[in-house]
Amino acid sequence: MSEAGNDQQTKAAGAYRVLARKYRPTDFSGLIGQEPMVRTLTNAFSSGRIAQAWMLTGVRGVGKTTTARILARALNYKTPEIDQPSVDLTIPGEHCQPIMEGRHPDVIEMDAASHTGIDDIRDIIEQVRYAPVSARYKVYIIDEVHMLSTQAFNGLLKTLEEPPPHVKFIFATTEIRKVPITVLSRCQRFDLRRIDASVVKADLKRIAGLEGIEAEDAALSMIARAAEGSMRDAQSIFDQAIAHGAGNVTAEAVRAMLGLADRARIVDLFEHVMKGDAAAALQDLRAQYDVGADPVAVLTDLAEFNHLVTRMRFVPSAAEDASLSEDERVRGLEFSQKLSVRVLSRAWQMLLKGIPEVQSSNRPISAAEMVLIRLAHAADLPTLDEALKSLGDGALAPGGSGPRPSGSPLSSGGGSGNGANAVSQTVMQPTNGGGQTMRLVSGDATPASVSYAAPAVEEAPAVPIKSLADIVNLADAHRDMALKVLVKRCVRLVRVEPGRLDVNLTDEAPRTLLNDLTVKLKAWTGRHWMVALSREEGGQTLSEVENERRENAFLDAKADPTVAAILAKFPGAKIIDVRIPDAPEVDAADADMPAEPPVEDDDDEN
Repeated sequence: MSEAGNDQQTKAAGAYRVLARKYRPTDFSGLIGQEPMVRTLTNAFSSGRIAQAWMLTGVRGVGKTTTARILARALNYKTPEIDQPSVDLTIPGEHCQPIMEGRHPDVIEMDAASHTGIDDIRDIIEQVRYAPVSARYKVYIIDEVHMLSTQAFNGLLKTLEEPPPHVKFIFATTEIRKVPITVLSRCQRFDLRRIDASVVKADLKRIAGLEGIEAEDAALSMIARAAEGSMRDAQSIFDQAIAHGAGNVTAEAVRAMLGLADRARIVDLFEHVMKGDAAAALQDLRAQYDVGADPVAVLTDLAEFNHLVTRMRFVPSAAEDASLSEDERVRGLEFSQKLSVRVLSRAWQMLLKGIPEVQSSNRPISAAEMVLIRLAHAADLPTLDEALKSLGDGALAPGGSGPRPSGSPLSSGGGSGNGANAVSQTVMQPTNGGGQTMRLVSGDATPASVSYAAPAVEEAPAVPIKSLADIVNLADAHRDMALKVLVKRCVRLVRVEPGRLDVNLTDEAPRTLLNDLTVKLKAWTGRHWMVALSREEGGQTLSEVENERRENAFLDAKADPTVAAILAKFPGAKIIDVRIPDAPEVDAADADMPAEPPVEDDDDEN
């Protein structure tokens, strides 16, 4: 059964139905890319282990609301031959059509974005005790459930834990972290995955055949990549491309419509950059910009291709991805065999830093050109490890000549991409710190633009991190009060290992906090740290620990007989502060207060 079956009625009514609605799945067999969930539900229905509530989570357009409707249809499936819940919905049942069209009296859909209060939940609580009108189950589908208020969630808890046997709840959300754990623990959770680009492309090709649309293979690949795992987005873009091309979907039309870069030109641009040919790279970027490509899109595609080449180096089977063009597949494999991981990683880091610069710049094309110039220039340079290794092997002796540690990664002669900076001599010079500086000198005796310093002393040992308190102490020692406050208020520790920190964040945490922590920890501890966002809840924040401890201290103080006697003696008196002698640290506000003078003993003359 498919919504396409109503196409004749739609044409008769004179209304056009968008592809995302026309080809919306109506049974589990039509769901794309969600096989693990379908398998779990199939086994649950066949064994009679049907949950009382489900939580569907995933990015926009992966099928959460559609899955909820299909699940409601399966729960109330009834035909002349079958009268029980079933996942086999090939034969339309008595309640199927009204449920899929959202007009069945026993399947209530509610948008939590516009019904956020406790009053809306009270209506549900009052209605659940009544039996369904005609179906087997009364099903409540609440979309964007994370938008409910705290009071609404609390009001729903008891009903959700012990609902009547004729009631089922299905929740859908894109922000699973905003749903209270007390609600999650009462639901069976399904994480709907992003749909692979090759699967999206195959489905778009199927739809094109059903619609009688001529669509180029490269155009479908572009749309599948632009959708970023969302089938609804892919169908919407495809709908737009059909209208844009008057029924003929070409790669050129899709590229112009979305402001995308030419994938073949991206591969050429990558080659120019890796050869260190800045002039050719700038010319290629300007040519793409002149035909409508967004500079941010060009650099983003360049970063994606850089990632693809790196992945192919370790997983050659990645070239079999159906969404890749022939150029990307063949030339990507060639690059993966020629370029070192260090060069690819360096380019990746520079692109990650450069893309936000272009996004925030008033002159995006100029900022993008500067990023390409930095990339092309860095392609000529050896990595720091290579330079130090050359020093350790004695390949570059003081005052002698020797080869450059590494030239352009893709050049055949081992020098720079344009041959202008070929190195013929290396000079070692002493530095004030007791070390030596290696200067690379070109044939015309002009120093190159970079030098590498060989440290005279050993690197300081890494500072151990065992808790959030250690990070707070480090921030305090380096006078970074802003980060100290954010760590105390916003970070919940999940686990900590040498070089790795898994945390959960509160809702008020800024988006840049994880990146700031990574950078600061590297600078403060002398080692690389991976700071990852965990799906586990983690422990309390340091601020919560301090507040809890202070509240306990207030309760203990009030319970103290002496304090109680003082409060009773002086009406209106109250406890305004409790000083904890063994507190781990002093509050910043208290740190600025002068210390109380010591009480002198009048009897002690000395």
